[in-house]
Amino acid sequence: MKKLIIATRGSKLALWQSEHVRDCLMEAHPGLEVELNVMMTKGDKILDTALAKIGGKGLFTKELEESMLRGESHIAVHSLKDVPMEFPHGLKLSVITKREDPRDAMLSEKYASLEALPMGAIVGTTSLRRRMQLLKFRPDFIIKNLRGNVNTRIRKLKDGEFDAIILASAGINRLDLSSEVNYFTPISKEIMIPSSGQAALGIEIVDNAEIEKIVSVLNDENAIIETTIERDFIMILEGGCQVPIGVNAQLQGDEIVVKAILGLPDGSEMISEEIVGKREEYMMLGKKLAQKVIDNGAQALLKRAETIALNEIF
Repeated sequence: MKKLIIATRGSKLALWQSEHVRDCLMEAHPGLEVELNVMMTKGDKILDTALAKIGGKGLFTKELEESMLRGESHIAVHSLKDVPMEFPHGLKLSVITKREDPRDAMLSEKYASLEALPMGAIVGTTSLRRRMQLLKFRPDFIIKNLRGNVNTRIRKLKDGEFDAIILASAGINRLDLSSEVNYFTPISKEIMIPSSGQAALGIEIVDNAEIEKIVSVLNDENAIIETTIERDFIMILEGGCQVPIGVNAQLQGDEIVVKAILGLPDGSEMISEEIVGKREEYMMLGKKLAQKVIDNGAQALLKRAETIALNEIF
């Protein structure tokens, strides 16, 4: 194969990610031509409604997948946290890249940390997971919806619509945007457990051995181990962005520490669990942790959370 076409969204972050993968592939395979096929997804168009109400994370991948199935593109580069668990026939998740910082971050023009925010501070996020953990930490916060690409969200902060906004550290680091605001503060995982797959890129491909061989050079073993645990946990619980779930696996030498939290969007009820295992056990850890939270009543709690998310205004 002499030419590879990447289907990509047109946001600055999506383009950075696709251009990064393009450059890595061209460096690894001299003579390979890599082209971007830029398109807009439904998730990019509908900016006034929470994802939980309009179909979830697949809204950012469907059009890219359709392009691959039509033969117009060979691969798509996604933020792994936006990648659904199941794939259309003929497509597969082939690569998980080295992780950036998986933590969430607070951005503010006036305040250096969550603790420093005043009573009743207005905090921007549309993530039910972030909402839940923010209200657990500070029930006085007023959480308001924040959609749009990273640059749009920062502009809304600078325009004074919010006292602070919550974004993924990885996106800010990749776009080198930390200097755009006065305060960029990564949030401890003790306060906010990240989303499954956060800070890794997932490369979805047409199920073709030649394409898979070309892109396989970008796989990162540690990221595969950590995110496999996280995605297994989500898959067992059948939890997408319609429910608030945080799960993070972190390799520490030969051990893996996995933390998870789930509950109601207002932070009033939650289940949190932690499990520690060996590196070689990673194929079972996500499933074991999921069973622990299920034994503690997770499925009934998530059903209530889904009903709330779909029927109340978030």
